[in-house]
Amino acid sequence: MAEVQVTEPEIPVLSPETDFEVRSLDTMCINESQLQHPWWHNLKYLVWGIIFGIAFVKAEIISWFRMQEMFRLQSFHMYGVIGTGVAIGALSVWLIKKFKIKTIYGESIEFHRKKFNKGQVIGGLIFGLGWAMTGACPGPLFAQIGTGALVVAVPLLSAIAGTWAYGYFRDRLIH
Repeated sequence: MAEVQVTEPEIPVLSPETDFEVRSLDTMCINESQLQHPWWHNLKYLVWGIIFGIAFVKAEIISWFRMQEMFRLQSFHMYGVIGTGVAIGALSVWLIKKFKIKTIYGESIEFHRKKFNKGQVIGGLIFGLGWAMTGACPGPLFAQIGTGALVVAVPLLSAIAGTWAYGYFRDRLIH
């Protein structure tokens, strides 16, 4: 009988050039603002987040029952909300590109093409499965917790753990 020799697979070490290629999958990593602001400038995001959360509650977007209706194809409510968001987002991007709109601080806005890969489909399926099972996606998680649904802390901690695991294993994954 012939002996079979098993070797450990090599983990690739990323060079600065390769790291940029991997990071270019995340547009935000290559399109960051160079401006530095005092910490209190971030309070505007807190205010807008609270307003956004109130809108989620009032529109019933955070309702587990509404999400279940969507996944069971029993109601148009959530599809209407998502479709409206996609339409507004597409219109906004078109306007930014057409009129070369800048940020409120005068910086130009750049859009980078992202290459499609099968990981996006796999990630989307995992995301959708988790959303259907828990009735919680990342945006409404905080609004749900804010309304007193503390059990939603479990999906929130799971999302944080999943994000951490992806970041930890990222350079070993096929992109």
